[in-house]
Amino acid sequence: MATTAAPGEADGGLKRTITGRLLYFYVLGDVLGSGVYVLIGLVAGAVGGAFWVAFAAGVAVAAITGLAYAELVTKYPQAAGASLYVSKAFRNPTLTFFVTVCMLSASFAAIGSLASGFSRYFGSLWDLPPALLVSVVFVAAVAVVNYIGITESVVINMVMTFVEVLGLVIIAAIGVIALASGDADLSVLTDFSAEGSPVIAVVAGVTLAFFAMTGFENAANVAEETIDPSRNFPRALVGGMVTAGVIYVLVAVSAALVVPVDQLAGSETALLEVVRAGLLPLPVGVMLILFSLIAMVAISNTTLVTTAAGARILYGMGRVDVVPRVFARVHPTRRSPVVALGFTLAVVVLLMAVGSLFTALGGPDVVERLATITVVFLVVVYALVIVCALKQRGKDEHPGVFRASTPLLLVGIAGNAAILLYTVVDDPTSLFWVAGLLALGAVLYAVQRARRGGADREALLSGGLERAGDRSVPDGVPDRTEDPDGRSSGRGDGRSSS
Repeated sequence: MATTAAPGEADGGLKRTITGRLLYFYVLGDVLGSGVYVLIGLVAGAVGGAFWVAFAAGVAVAAITGLAYAELVTKYPQAAGASLYVSKAFRNPTLTFFVTVCMLSASFAAIGSLASGFSRYFGSLWDLPPALLVSVVFVAAVAVVNYIGITESVVINMVMTFVEVLGLVIIAAIGVIALASGDADLSVLTDFSAEGSPVIAVVAGVTLAFFAMTGFENAANVAEETIDPSRNFPRALVGGMVTAGVIYVLVAVSAALVVPVDQLAGSETALLEVVRAGLLPLPVGVMLILFSLIAMVAISNTTLVTTAAGARILYGMGRVDVVPRVFARVHPTRRSPVVALGFTLAVVVLLMAVGSLFTALGGPDVVERLATITVVFLVVVYALVIVCALKQRGKDEHPGVFRASTPLLLVGIAGNAAILLYTVVDDPTSLFWVAGLLALGAVLYAVQRARRGGADREALLSGGLERAGDRSVPDGVPDRTEDPDGRSSGRGDGRSSS
């Protein structure tokens, strides 16, 4: 039965070419990141042998949040994501800016956590420079790849996705071998050995496991190019997230069956302990080297995508004059947002340096600290997105809009709030890090507001978000407009020719 086209399809929008199956794999590759490579030992330490429950609960909360995104994406098929939804629902430029800075800050913290995890797998192969130096060089290399160009980044990302999935398949295969041998103790899967209530232990684990389930907001960027989005987008988004969650649970179960929980919790490269158990019919030394390389590729993949996303957010804010215009500047030949990338690199290096210093002084592990900060920002944004979905009910409706279950959305708000509350109560010092990143965004906003005046900034923020659905402009490439005679023009500094 024919349905009315969603906005953007018949008014000069992009051509719909992405099928439901293609979108499913796009979401799966986006969600199935490297968080499990970095954080699985910390989750095991927080919960005990039943830490697979934390991954299952994390995917449940994330999937419910995905339903809210599915509803809003089919209503507003544009690329600005949470910032656009908050702008539509509340019409409050300050709140919209807050959400945008939260997403940007989450990207910074996530990059720092992943880079620190990368240095640990690097250290399992080569005991050369200090871990912090390895992390800094790694982040710089990722920034260089993004500087070279978005096309090259996407090609590298596709190859790395297959490699990271291979690593998780290896871990799951080891778990199957352990079960087949009859030596696995299934009772460990119901063991909540962490101190305190099992419920609190699971919430603690979810706080970390949730880090591995993030990234699905990027799928909103291709909604305008999806065939029959009201049917395909919800299925692909939730289906991809659930598939990733099942893989994570299988990996967690395999790790718990093969390696004692205290050994997992005490390892900075917990999945290497699973390989080290020697259940595969291959030399352990060779497999350790191979898996370390796979883990580093997987971490590189997620870091590459996250760096591109963070720089794009900053670049977009510069394009609409919310932060200094210099962040919208692109390289004249590479057409990449070079200033935004440089700023991203500087902030991430600062976060890793301060985090490493606190860890050396006896503070929380730097990987855990930065992952926690990422989750704090994201659960706030995700809860707001669900509120936006409920608030926009009855507005901008058309036959192609997907309608999420209201009770499930309410559960999603409660789940995100529970994760936030536990994190803040368990580690109140994380709020100082959060405040610092928010203050950095506020400084950039204040500088631009003082330079150009305040009133027009608010209009530009809202107007810029309305235009954010133009996917014909690649990352890092300035707007191009048409002259009256039909010729297109653009400026290398990211300014529109208008």
